[in-house]
Amino acid sequence: MTTRTQDGSAGDVDYGALGSGYSSYRRPDDRIARFIAGAVGDARRVLNVGAGAGSYESAARLVTAVEPSESMRAQRPTQLAPAIDAVAEDLPFADGAFDAAMTLFSVHQWSDVRAGLREMRRVTHGPVVILTCDPALVRHFWLYRYAPEVLDTEARRYPPVEELAAALGGTSGVQTVPIPLDCTDGFNEAYYGRPEMLLDPAARQACSAWSFVDDHARERFDQTLRHDLESGAWDEEFGHLRDQPTYEGSLVIVRSTP
Repeated sequence: MTTRTQDGSAGDVDYGALGSGYSSYRRPDDRIARFIAGAVGDARRVLNVGAGAGSYESAARLVTAVEPSESMRAQRPTQLAPAIDAVAEDLPFADGAFDAAMTLFSVHQWSDVRAGLREMRRVTHGPVVILTCDPALVRHFWLYRYAPEVLDTEARRYPPVEELAAALGGTSGVQTVPIPLDCTDGFNEAYYGRPEMLLDPAARQACSAWSFVDDHARERFDQTLRHDLESGAWDEEFGHLRDQPTYEGSLVIVRSTP
């Protein structure tokens, strides 16, 4: 049985404690949205599991959102339909009720990924789309130099893409999603060319992996990155990223059809 916090969060992060400013920093990026829309295709009835504050729901036509966290449901824009209070592992829908389903930056927080994906496949007769990070690639990012604990946490939490595809069955494919330099969706790699942004504690809080490291690690990160920015050491090694239009890191879409 899935364990839920007082807020209703059902994974390894309590968004009642951490999610208050999430929507200010995790705003959907139109360029990433186009990749999601392409993966969803022309499906009309779309399920969004672990919907959070509703990012990228405009990529589909008619969305039914599921989100267990009360804090995240409260941050949904008024133009979006209210999200249903439920968990991925126990979806309250009939078999084949949706043309497509998507889950975006969410699977790494589920208590039972395989059960959640089986449920998504059960209620969907078309494609299931997962926006996630490939754990085999997350440590390639420059942040590993300054906060290895954070990316070690991400590598541990994100399920291998092969595991996601196997749980869904059918025919699967994996597509790398380029991250734009001015990406508005503030996950860690979104700041690949704007390192100063990660000195903002509120920006870091919007990336759940930071909640798994202690104050010492956060303070060491702040001091070492700040020092290297002031001395020019960061720019000497990574400064080319400041003008690089896109970054191909660990962000991927896993898409499965029956």
